[in-house]
Amino acid sequence: MLARLAEDEQRLANDELPLLDEAERRGRLRILRSDDGESLLLLPGPVQAQDERAPVPFPEKLAMLRREIENSGNESLLRLLAAAYDTDHGWQEEWRT
Repeated sequence: MLARLAEDEQRLANDELPLLDEAERRGRLRILRSDDGESLLLLPGPVQAQDERAPVPFPEKLAMLRREIENSGNESLLRLLAAAYDTDHGWQEEWRT
């Protein structure tokens, strides 16, 4: 997953849309700020917030996801991210569920 995030970081540097942002646009997942604004929430599917929330900038998402992947090894998080990246045909077959 870290390699995939690095690819997205490079896409952003090349003025291309990161695949993670594309996955959000397609409704594969949603990354929102918590109510207190101190953290981010990673949710499956096209979740709509009760109140309109501004999109989370990619660099902020990237930092949060890297921390979570490196520090927690949360399999649910990894599977949700893998499902989001599954919109790209080159993604690893073993992560598909």
